[in-house]
Amino acid sequence: MTVSEIERLIQLLARLPGLGPRSARRAALHLMKRRESLMLPLADSLRQAAERLRNCSLCGNLDTSDPCALCADPRRDGALICVVEEVADLWAIERSGAFTGRYHVLGGTLSALDGRGPEDLRLDALAARARAPEVREVILAVSATVDGQTTAHYIAERLGGGDLTVSRLAHGVPVGGELDYLDDGTLTAALKSRRPA
Repeated sequence: MTVSEIERLIQLLARLPGLGPRSARRAALHLMKRRESLMLPLADSLRQAAERLRNCSLCGNLDTSDPCALCADPRRDGALICVVEEVADLWAIERSGAFTGRYHVLGGTLSALDGRGPEDLRLDALAARARAPEVREVILAVSATVDGQTTAHYIAERLGGGDLTVSRLAHGVPVGGELDYLDDGTLTAALKSRRPA
């Protein structure tokens, strides 16, 4: 590796979320020290992922097959669709093991500041899926940001009416959280979302 190749590696690593120039430098040095056991297998894995991974045409998840393994799984409940902003959100919910329905990845949120409107998200595909006779509920699992809440409101308005239930994830006190450490918005959301004990 020449100096310019090392710098290019550091610059590319620094583009990854959570890595700044210093962390990228440390990661590059670590990779170079473990060239045979880590760097070459990583490069091969990245190449294969770039060639084989694609978005599922049904839900938007990443997989090597289309439809993805989640959409193709007959054990999943087709009556429930969980709407998420990005694939990372789908993976987070899937890790919890708490949801056994199907997913729909929007590809972001509505954002006037970023110039992202309804036509930039997978909203038409969601509306088409929600009209399927077996779908009973669409769960909006979007972030509690202004853009996330705007997106949730837009989807609820668009899908509302008829026999379809449109619900949202509850917001409030996290498991293990102490009230004294929570911000005002979280406490307000928790009080508004309260339920019988």
